[in-house]
Amino acid sequence: MDSLIFLGFAVAYLALLVWGLALLVRRKRLIPSDLALLVVLGLVYDNSVIGLGGTIGESGTLEGLNAARYWLHAFLTPLLVLVAWHVVIRTGVRWARTVWAAAIALGATAALMVYEMIVGALPMRLSADWEYGALSYGNDDAPAGPPIMVLIVALALLLAGILIWVREKWPWLAIVTILMVAGSAVSLPIPSAAITNAFELILLIGIMATIAFQDRDAGNRRAGRERSLS
Repeated sequence: MDSLIFLGFAVAYLALLVWGLALLVRRKRLIPSDLALLVVLGLVYDNSVIGLGGTIGESGTLEGLNAARYWLHAFLTPLLVLVAWHVVIRTGVRWARTVWAAAIALGATAALMVYEMIVGALPMRLSADWEYGALSYGNDDAPAGPPIMVLIVALALLLAGILIWVREKWPWLAIVTILMVAGSAVSLPIPSAAITNAFELILLIGIMATIAFQDRDAGNRRAGRERSLS
C-alpha cells in the first residue's frame, strides 16, 4: 500500500514543481526563494524511488538509486535556509538585506550541507528494507537522535513564518512548519511509514504558497506605485 502512497506523493510534488515554474515564468526573473524548486525536484525523485522500489526489486540498481536519495537530501534540504532568509527580505525587514545576514544564511546553508554529508551521506551503509509493502534501502549508520539539520531548517522557516505573519498577516508558513515538526515528532497509530512524507508535502505546499503570496503582494505594490506616478 505504501508504494502507491509514495507514488501519489511523487505526482503531488511534480504538480507542485509545475506550479513553482509557472510562478517563475510569470515573475520573469529568478529569486533566491526559487531554490525551493530544487528541493521539490529532489522530493519527486525521493518518493518515486521509494514508490517504485518493489517493482525494481532488491538489486545494485535500486541500492544506487537510494544512495542518491541521501546525497540529494544532504545538498538540497539546507537550501530552505536561503528560502527562509529571502522570505524575510521580501517582508521588508531591513536587517535581512545586510551583508551579515546574507553571510549567516549562506554560511548556515553550507555548514548544514557539510554536516549532513559527513554524518549521513559519506558513512552510509545501506540495507534493503521492506516496510508496509514499499522497498527501499535504509542507512544502517544513520546518526541516532533528532535530525539536527532538519531541526535547524525548521527553525529558520519558523522564524520567517512568524515575521511574515506579523508583518503581512500571512500565517501559513508558520503553521505548516509547526505541523511538520509536530508530525515528525509524534508517532501516529497508522499502519504506514509514509505519514512523515505527508507532513513534508504540507510544508512544501506552504512554502510555495508563501512564494506565490509574496509575488502577488509585490505585484500589487508595483502596480500601486505605477498608478501614483501616472
